[in-house]
Amino acid sequence: MNLEIFKETLNRALAPADLPVYLKALWWDAKGDWDTAHELIQDVNDEKAAWIHAYLHRAEGDLANADYWYRRAGRQRPSVSLKEEWESMATELIDANQK
Repeated sequence: MNLEIFKETLNRALAPADLPVYLKALWWDAKGDWDTAHELIQDVNDEKAAWIHAYLHRAEGDLANADYWYRRAGRQRPSVSLKEEWESMATELIDANQK
């Protein structure tokens, strides 16, 4: 899978079953369902999940909470657009999933 193929799955009603939780959260966010994305990722305790959690709170507009999660992820809040961050995250997570 690559980013283009991942984006093509957004035409479906449900996320592909074989996606890891990280990509499922990004999938639901791209579909406009912040609540499902947040629910999927909020109890996963690793740096990848913290990064997604940070992004979701940034998208929500809660920058203080986002910054907390970026720190947990070992990252800083980026200065790029949300779309650019989403694509960067999706690409990195897709690549990691294929290793």
